[in-house]
Amino acid sequence: MRSTLKPGPLAAIFAAGALIAMTLVPVSAKPPPQASAGRASTPIRHVILILGENLSFDALYGTYRPPKGQTVWNLLSKGIVNADGTPGPHAALARQWQAADTAIYSPSPAHTRPFTTLPALTTSGAVSRPPFATVAAAAQREAGLQPADAHLLLTGTTGQPQGAVDRRFPQDLPNAPVDVTRYVPFDSYIGNPVHRFFQMRQELDCAPAAMIALNPSGCRADLFPWVEVTVGTGSNGAPRPRGYTFQTTHEGSVSMAFYNMAAGDAPYFAGLAREYALADNYHQAALGGTGANHTMIGYGTLIYYQDGHGRPAVPPVGQIENPNPQPGSNNWYIQDGYGDAGTGGGGSYVDCSDPSQPGVAPIDRYLHSLPYGVFNNGDCVPGGYYLVNNYNPGYLGNGKPCRSARGNSPCRRRARTISRCSCRATTSAGSITVRAGAPARSAASPASTATSAIRSSSPRRS
Repeated sequence: MRSTLKPGPLAAIFAAGALIAMTLVPVSAKPPPQASAGRASTPIRHVILILGENLSFDALYGTYRPPKGQTVWNLLSKGIVNADGTPGPHAALARQWQAADTAIYSPSPAHTRPFTTLPALTTSGAVSRPPFATVAAAAQREAGLQPADAHLLLTGTTGQPQGAVDRRFPQDLPNAPVDVTRYVPFDSYIGNPVHRFFQMRQELDCAPAAMIALNPSGCRADLFPWVEVTVGTGSNGAPRPRGYTFQTTHEGSVSMAFYNMAAGDAPYFAGLAREYALADNYHQAALGGTGANHTMIGYGTLIYYQDGHGRPAVPPVGQIENPNPQPGSNNWYIQDGYGDAGTGGGGSYVDCSDPSQPGVAPIDRYLHSLPYGVFNNGDCVPGGYYLVNNYNPGYLGNGKPCRSARGNSPCRRRARTISRCSCRATTSAGSITVRAGAPARSAASPASTATSAIRSSSPRRS
C-alpha cells in the first residue's frame, strides 16, 4: 500500500520534513558516570527525531515566517511564492523543465523546454473513500491516535479513482509551486510524489556546470514533474504502455504541491519550529524512501543483499535496478519498480561498487566532481547489491517472521501495534542484512524530493 499525503495529528508522528527538536539527550545504554538519580549531567534531556513522510521542507515550511531576529530559506523568503500562495516575483527560480534521456541514464539529462503549464495533478494513490465505516472502528485500528482526532480518518477522501486526473485542481496550473489549500480543505488527501533513488537523482538535476558558491552541489531541482510523468514509480520491467501521455504514470505534478503555513496551514508544525529549532538546510542521509532513511538512521549505512552468512549475494534478476531508458522511449527505465507478479520485474538493488552496472557510472562521475570529498570513495562493498528503495523487512518488530498477508498471520495481526509488514519482502527481496559496524556510505547526498526548490524529505512507501 502507498502512503498518501494528508496532514493532521498523525503527521506529528510521521512527517515534519527536517524538524528536530533541540531538547536532546545522549544516546547511551547506560547513564554517564556522573549522573545521579533525578538529576541529569547535561541540560539535554530528550532527542526527538521526526522523519519526513513523503513531504519536503518547502511542502510544509515553504511560507513559514520565523520569529523576529531569525531567518529562514524557503519559498516565501526567496520570493518564489507570495504569502497568499500565489506565484511570487521570483517564481522563475522554481520553473520546471522537460528533458531528453533516450540512451543511457543521466542524473542531469539535457533540458529541452520548460513546461508551459504544469502537467495535471493526479490522485496517485490518494484514498478515494474513507477506510473505516465509523469513528469507533478508526479509533480501534489506530490505537496510537488521540480519540478526539479519530474522526479525521473518515474525512478528506478524494471521491475519485486512484491515479486519475485530480479534478479538484485546475488543469492549467502555472509552472510554479501549487498552494494545496487554495483548492482543497487542509485535511484532504492528495496524490503521492515519487520517492525512489534514481528518480530523485534526476528530479534534483545536479550537474557540475551548475555548481556555484551558494549551491556547491549544483542541484537545480527543476525536473520534478518531468520525472513523475516519464517514469513515475518505475516500469516493473514492462514496456511503456501504448498511447503514452503525461497521465500514463498516474503521478502528474503532485511534487509541486505545498501547504501555506503563512495562511494558517500546518499550525502544529509551525509551533514546533517556533518552540525548538528548524533545519532549513537539512540533507537526508539517502536519496530514497523512508525505508532507506530509517536504515541509515539506525545503522549509519545501507543494507545489501546477502546469502544469510554475511557474504554479498546477487539478487534475482528482476530485482536489480536498470534505469537506462528502454529503446525508443524517453526515460522509461528498463528495470525499476516495487515489483510486479506479472512481469517478475521491479528493481531496487544496485551494486554501486561496479561502474559497469546500469546507472552507477553517471552518478559516480557526478559525485567525484563535487568540490568536497565523497566518504570512502562511496563506501560500497565489492559485489554488494544495496537496497536503495523501500522494502519492509520480512519480520516484525518483535522478531517474528512475516509469513503471509492472509488470515491471522503476524503480518495482519500485529501490524497495528508493532510495525507494518510487507510479506513480499520475504520472497522477492530475499535476505537483506546489515553490514555490522559500517559507517555511512556517503556524506555527499544532496537534498531530496522538493516541491520546487532545494529542500529535502524522507518519504516512504509501505
